[in-house]
Amino acid sequence: MKRALACLVATLLGLTLFALHSEAKKVSVRMQVPEMVSAEKARLQGRVTGRDAVEIQRYVSDKDRWVPVKRVRASAQGVFRTTVRATRRWERYRAVAGHAQSLARIVPAASTPVTDEPAPTDACGRRPLRGDGKTYWACTLAQNFNGTEIDRSVWRPQTGFPTGSDTGRPCYVDDPSVISVHDGALHLSVRGVPRPPECPGLKEAPTAHVAGMVSTYRLFSQQYGRFEARIKNTATRVPGLQEAFWLWPDDRYGSTLNWPASGEIDIAETYSEHPTLAIPFLHYTWNDNLGPKPGVNTAWDCTATRGEFNTYTLEWTASRLEILVNGRTCLVNTSGDPAFRKPYIVSLTQMLGTASNAYDGRAPLPATMTVDYVRVWE
Repeated sequence: MKRALACLVATLLGLTLFALHSEAKKVSVRMQVPEMVSAEKARLQGRVTGRDAVEIQRYVSDKDRWVPVKRVRASAQGVFRTTVRATRRWERYRAVAGHAQSLARIVPAASTPVTDEPAPTDACGRRPLRGDGKTYWACTLAQNFNGTEIDRSVWRPQTGFPTGSDTGRPCYVDDPSVISVHDGALHLSVRGVPRPPECPGLKEAPTAHVAGMVSTYRLFSQQYGRFEARIKNTATRVPGLQEAFWLWPDDRYGSTLNWPASGEIDIAETYSEHPTLAIPFLHYTWNDNLGPKPGVNTAWDCTATRGEFNTYTLEWTASRLEILVNGRTCLVNTSGDPAFRKPYIVSLTQMLGTASNAYDGRAPLPATMTVDYVRVWE
């Protein structure tokens, strides 16, 4: 009798779990990276299937639980939109529908004081507030890519110099098929060509691919400040693609040191084998001798979903480098290394991957890195 009762209970539990599992499979909900609409508000939007409404929840860290904030009705197409507060500290929000829930999204803190006084603006738009909470950054470079070609007084296309592995080593070329400006953005692509191109001055031949890269080499550089770009890459989950927003020492100011002692600041590198991450990396003698050290020279938990726009920011002083992804601090380095005490140029690169992220023919080509803007402040 006991065995029969146990079997009955197990069966009922199994049916209940199956029903829950079936319902969860029918319902799905996604939420995009938030967008600031004012100093006090951020827009949340996404898509839900299997439900006509979602519940927006906020994570309360001191209670270690999620609390309901509001319910939002979705459109007939399943799209929902709402705004939430942007506070003086980071807030995590998610959307919940039935047994399904979206990824948690970080809503940036307000970047300007919440007062009746409007924030000052300049060529970069609304001036961000410095860490002291009182003064503002001042624009030194504003590139919104509103024209039909790159501004060659600021950007220099890279030519030659292949990157990647033996299975996918593109040559960088100055060509509209891989470097173009339209629809209010800069587009850097990598694509296949019928035969390997000539890469002058190189001993090893590239494969049959070409790619786009631009930098401010000998046109613009800056020592310290705030550097920011809003970028979208190609949505894929298979290996093969890599993109970078990075800084390199300005060679006009001289250095007797070889890399990595000379320095390099990779604000964000994205790899298609890691489709939910952006990975910063700081290169300088001490850290490269030790390899990657999360929390010191790199970070492996910076959320940035491929195929969506993400904002990457560096705030840099003589003693501190802070890298943020979508307003969330991902890496802080306080080494004060001499490698980070000189002017750097800005670089943007679309490439094919290496090692475990090497191109194996599955990643879609052409693949494009879309840059909405690049802004620099001091």
